[in-house]
Amino acid sequence: QAQLVESGGGLVQPGGSLRLSCVASDIVFRVYDLAWYRQAPGKQRELVAGITASGTTNYPDSVKGRFTISRDNGKYTVYLQLNSLKPEDTGVYYCNADFSVPSHEHHNYWGQGTQVTVSS
Repeated sequence: QAQLVESGGGLVQPGGSLRLSCVASDIVFRVYDLAWYRQAPGKQRELVAGITASGTTNYPDSVKGRFTISRDNGKYTVYLQLNSLKPEDTGVYYCNADFSVPSHEHHNYWGQGTQVTVSS
């Protein structure tokens, strides 16, 4: 059974940094597109960073220049570096792995989430 496990969340002051990690198991990690989403209380889950199997990254304007996604296929791990954190970055951060290739079965997996709280 495929599994994604996030870690690295916590309480940080505004302007601070955190590094989130997500370790995958039981998937062919290198062929998956990976992403980080966050969900704030009372709000919908939103994409904060994505990286394709080929390494192309994308970010929404709200985090561009502050967040960096990276992947280590050898370690089955995707990272999210969060810098210059703001209180509005607070939420539960989820890791996602997606395999969507024409004529192949679609697979999509979520981690359990890790809490990030930005507060003074």
